Amino acid sequence: MSDSLDARMRDEIDDQVAEAFDAYLADRLAEPGPLRTSLASRRSAGVVLGTIGLGTLATVLAPTGGTVVCWIWGVIAVIDLAWLLTARCR
Repeated sequence: MSDSLDARMRDEIDDQVAEAFDAYLADRLAEPGPLRTSLASRRSAGVVLGTIGLGTLATVLAPTGGTVVCWIWGVIAVIDLAWLLTARCR
């Protein structure tokens, strides 16, 4: 009996957590941010998607050392942040 009660309580708690998380995400998505500003100003997200695609290709072709991959993704992050921040300033 207690096992079924525990399972029902866990399901109820899981549902409550999922609802709270959904509400949190809805609030966060409603807030303005650099990506939303970039899309609203009709600037293409092609640069961001292109750098991610090139980064994936570079990761596959990179030597086995992790340092090279870290540098590749670090540069991609800088490029993408600069792109999004310039969109925010316009």
